[in-house]
Amino acid sequence: MTLTADFTPTPRPKRRLSFARVFRGGAVNDMGRFPRYAAITLLGLAAIWVPITGYLLKAPLRFTSEASLILPGAGAGASVNLDRIGQASSSAASPYANTSISPTVTYQRLLGAGRILDAAASSVQMHRRDFGEPRIRLIDQTGLIRIEMTGNSPEDARDRGRALLAAFNAEVDALRRDEIGMRDVSGQDAITEYRDTVASTRARISELQRRSGLMSIDQYNALVTSAEDLLQDLAALQTRLAERSEAVTALKSALNTTPQLASATLRLHADSEFAAIIAEMSEHAAQEARMSGQFGPNHPRVTDARAALDATLQRARARAAGLTGLSDMQIAQLDLSSIGARAGLLSRLVEAEADRAALAAEVASLRERATAAQARVENLIDAAAELEDLQRDYAVAEAVFASAMARSDTTRTDLFVSYPLVQVLEDPSLPVDPSSPRRKLAVAAGGAASIFLMIGLFMGWMRRPLIDKLLAKPEQG
Repeated sequence: MTLTADFTPTPRPKRRLSFARVFRGGAVNDMGRFPRYAAITLLGLAAIWVPITGYLLKAPLRFTSEASLILPGAGAGASVNLDRIGQASSSAASPYANTSISPTVTYQRLLGAGRILDAAASSVQMHRRDFGEPRIRLIDQTGLIRIEMTGNSPEDARDRGRALLAAFNAEVDALRRDEIGMRDVSGQDAITEYRDTVASTRARISELQRRSGLMSIDQYNALVTSAEDLLQDLAALQTRLAERSEAVTALKSALNTTPQLASATLRLHADSEFAAIIAEMSEHAAQEARMSGQFGPNHPRVTDARAALDATLQRARARAAGLTGLSDMQIAQLDLSSIGARAGLLSRLVEAEADRAALAAEVASLRERATAAQARVENLIDAAAELEDLQRDYAVAEAVFASAMARSDTTRTDLFVSYPLVQVLEDPSLPVDPSSPRRKLAVAAGGAASIFLMIGLFMGWMRRPLIDKLLAKPEQG
């Protein structure tokens, strides 16, 4: 008897689809879900890579040329300094000093202005809509402006950048010339008025100088200083004269003689003949003294000695009169005896009198000069005051006129007052690689999207154990 087994497979019941099953998913080892996930993966990858591939294959190549501008501009100004008056100045502040207006922003708007783009497009023989819009970026905290211009080829992009910079520079130059013209016209009337004021004040000063002979306030101040110096010198000389006079008086009292007689005495005793007579007279005086001591006053020897002494004295007086030219009365006052140690005092008396006489003459001359200088200073007081007022008016008028001229000249020579200097730091570059389409960026984006898709599908496959773990309640202790 043979037993036959029936191996017919029993069909598995279909799994019922419910919200809980969709939410929680199936078991991790349930491979029945794999076809759905494979289909979703293929559709997702296709949705990612088909547009990217089409973009890379169909998008036209675009090249971007880059250039850089820099603004190193500063303010312009003119200043006139007046000694002891003050300062008259005219200045144009740096465009960077005003926080409400930025020259870089101004130039950014100007680079994108329609007339600039029209001029640039016309220079490369293109329509305005085909030329494109530049991309302009400002670098914070600097004076740099970055410009990007897109073209169909590297040369086209570079040529568009060059055309844009040329049109921009031409427009900035035109704006500067227009500003200079407007400033020049508005300032001419004021300059003419200032010039007339300066000329009128100058004429009044010249007329006063001719009338008074006073050329400047410095001259008057010098006259005042000179008069004061003369008065100080006069006071000092008068003090010295008083001191010298006291010295002469003291010597005259000590020697009981006058400076004139002292000088004559010194002159006489310097004469050899007079010195011999004095020596002889000294001998006769000594002999007369001896005879008087031995004999009576009427003794012949005494009378002979006295007679010899008188004769010698007469000879000495005659010699003195011949040498000095003094009168008999003055000669009688001379001390004809040997001066001995008195010679030094007599010399000091003569020298002191000579110094006193010189000082007296100098004091008289200086007093006359000081009086004249003081009189001139007093006569020029009104003229000096008027001249000072006129010179102050002239200095102020000249300062204002010079300031106006400086402003006028500055506006003609400094072109960067309102529109600061702008320089090309980097010329428009010749790009090597296209800027669009960006293949590497597109592939990287597609790769990132694919990775995120795979991560999402993996999380979907594994969601049931994750959800069960999150929904599991902790056991009660």
